[in-house]
Amino acid sequence: MDKRQVSVGGVLLGGGRIAVQSMTTTKTSDLNESVAQILRLEEAGCDIVRVAVLDEEDARAIRFVRERIRIPLVADIHFSARLAVLAAENGADKLRVNPGNIGGERELSLVADALKAHHIPVRVGANTGSIEPHFYEKYGRSAASLVESALSNVSAFERHGVFDIVISVKASDVPLTVEAYTLLHERTSYPLHVGVTEAGGGDFALTKSAVGIGSLLLKGIGDTVRVSLSDDPVKEVFAAHDILRACGLEKNFVEVVSCPTCGRCMYDCTGLAARVRERVRGVKRPLKVAVMGCVVNGPGEARDADLGIAGGRDYCMLFRKNGSMERVAAAEAEQLFLKRLEELLQ
Repeated sequence: MDKRQVSVGGVLLGGGRIAVQSMTTTKTSDLNESVAQILRLEEAGCDIVRVAVLDEEDARAIRFVRERIRIPLVADIHFSARLAVLAAENGADKLRVNPGNIGGERELSLVADALKAHHIPVRVGANTGSIEPHFYEKYGRSAASLVESALSNVSAFERHGVFDIVISVKASDVPLTVEAYTLLHERTSYPLHVGVTEAGGGDFALTKSAVGIGSLLLKGIGDTVRVSLSDDPVKEVFAAHDILRACGLEKNFVEVVSCPTCGRCMYDCTGLAARVRERVRGVKRPLKVAVMGCVVNGPGEARDADLGIAGGRDYCMLFRKNGSMERVAAAEAEQLFLKRLEELLQ
């Protein structure tokens, strides 16, 4: 079925490019803190940012936050149609609501009217903590209950003439998340917001998110992503871009490849690779740089790199995609390699 497209403040979902999202951890009405965090997210490459709306003060603050940022702003509201309407009136580029907890038909109608009046879309999201009781009783904690709950809520908005809709069906369980989105993808043409909710913190949270989101993206499922971490939201943005790059869906960056090293490595390959990654983070150019541990296999394994280094005890080889190679003393190799890197980035 043809994919629907939804514009969130000018960022197109469903158009082929995967938009990266994150959410602030500040009180939205704390304007300086909220704006400062969003500007950091923008610098990290965030395409869309979401803020929590807990009260009227937060809803009204959206107007003032919106004036000081560049990316689209989504208002996240639960349990209050009045706050959803107020957020729309104050310039939110999109609402995230759950019709199941927003009230009855009257409240849903108020939200729908605000969406149409201000020409903004809505994300309808189900997760394992918000499945309506009758779906839970019928299907249990399953992909079917998540999908049926989400599509039921979508239908509620459609009845009120709202069709600019994005859907999510998140779980903290990776296999369940992948199963639910796969099923949803077969049932609807609306853009999908994908992620593993409540992934937690630390390395395991990154692994869960990479496995879940990556599995879906490699099957062509997903139009916008959020990596949900119990951490600085800027790390969510970096992680999301890393997932897109690993899936081959983002090309305009400098890829740094390096070997895991072994007993043949006679120089600080790991340290140099880390320094190179830090230098090129944020550089928007489709380049590949290789930091290889030894000259036995290094140049051959990374022959497609725009610039590479392979080390030895007494000397290193600097190599390029065009086949040219430089043999340099090991003591001088790192400094010369970093010089060649700067020349490449100019």
